Amino acid sequence: MGNKVKMKKIVEKMNLRNLTPDVDLTEREVEVPDINRPALQLTGFFEHFDSDRVQIIGYVEYTFLETLDEKTKEHIYDTLLSYQIPGIIFSRDLAPEPMLLDKANAAQVPIFSTEKKTSEFTAEIIRWLNVELAPCISIHGVLVDVYGVGVLIMGESGIGKSESALELIKRGHRLVSDDVVEIHKVSDETLVGTAPDITRHFIELRGIGIVDVKTLFGVQSVRETQNIDLVITLEDWNKEKEYDRLGMEEEYTEFLGNKVVCHQLPIRPGRNLAIIVETAAINHRQKKMGYNAAQELYKRVQQNLTKK
Repeated sequence: MGNKVKMKKIVEKMNLRNLTPDVDLTEREVEVPDINRPALQLTGFFEHFDSDRVQIIGYVEYTFLETLDEKTKEHIYDTLLSYQIPGIIFSRDLAPEPMLLDKANAAQVPIFSTEKKTSEFTAEIIRWLNVELAPCISIHGVLVDVYGVGVLIMGESGIGKSESALELIKRGHRLVSDDVVEIHKVSDETLVGTAPDITRHFIELRGIGIVDVKTLFGVQSVRETQNIDLVITLEDWNKEKEYDRLGMEEEYTEFLGNKVVCHQLPIRPGRNLAIIVETAAINHRQKKMGYNAAQELYKRVQQNLTKK
């Protein structure tokens, strides 16, 4: 079964006005991260009708309805509402006629209204539904926004992930989630991380307990969601293991089929994890902008050897 989002949540998030308050929204859910503008359906063509999507009536559809006679409109409304669609939303504060509201109440199909323009509202609800209904997994880790780079810190329990995040927060960066990170695959290129509702804005520090980051450091120290751009895995220092010292080639880890750049960071007394994570985020951002320090060093070495 795929993800679902309650219609009540859509109403709250999109600030919709419920024009059919007698319709029960408790069990009504949406499973498809897209919408449908029923232009063809209003002409009577219902083949391949996307009835599992939220239906949006814009100015064009509304104007077309005004050209129809009462008998034709009644037939169109009856057919449209017989599909048990998730709901109908009128944009631009357009008011549905009483006949449609009566039939919607009888068919238990909710009708809503928004003051936003059709194109603006359509883009907003599709973007939000894509995040809400995206494939999702939960992993053990800490997600922090460092200079706009989403850094997912992973590692064994007790290795220092939360302590590193706390130091980053004190340095002006923002916490997204501690301990459990929910990862949503929004597209083949984008992973979005967020915190479970129950643990949002909290950090667990062994020996101290639970800390409310938002209350202690202010709203500027937290954020709700963040793209995951970089993964840093903390591990105990192993003398026998050979660690990458140049960074010529990127290593990747995979979540939900998407690859993310990953660094293995060995832990040892005296290493300032927060500064290392911060530097890794800046370096990653610099690479995205077209400059790679390792390649530049290699180029200088090659040029020096050529001169000799």
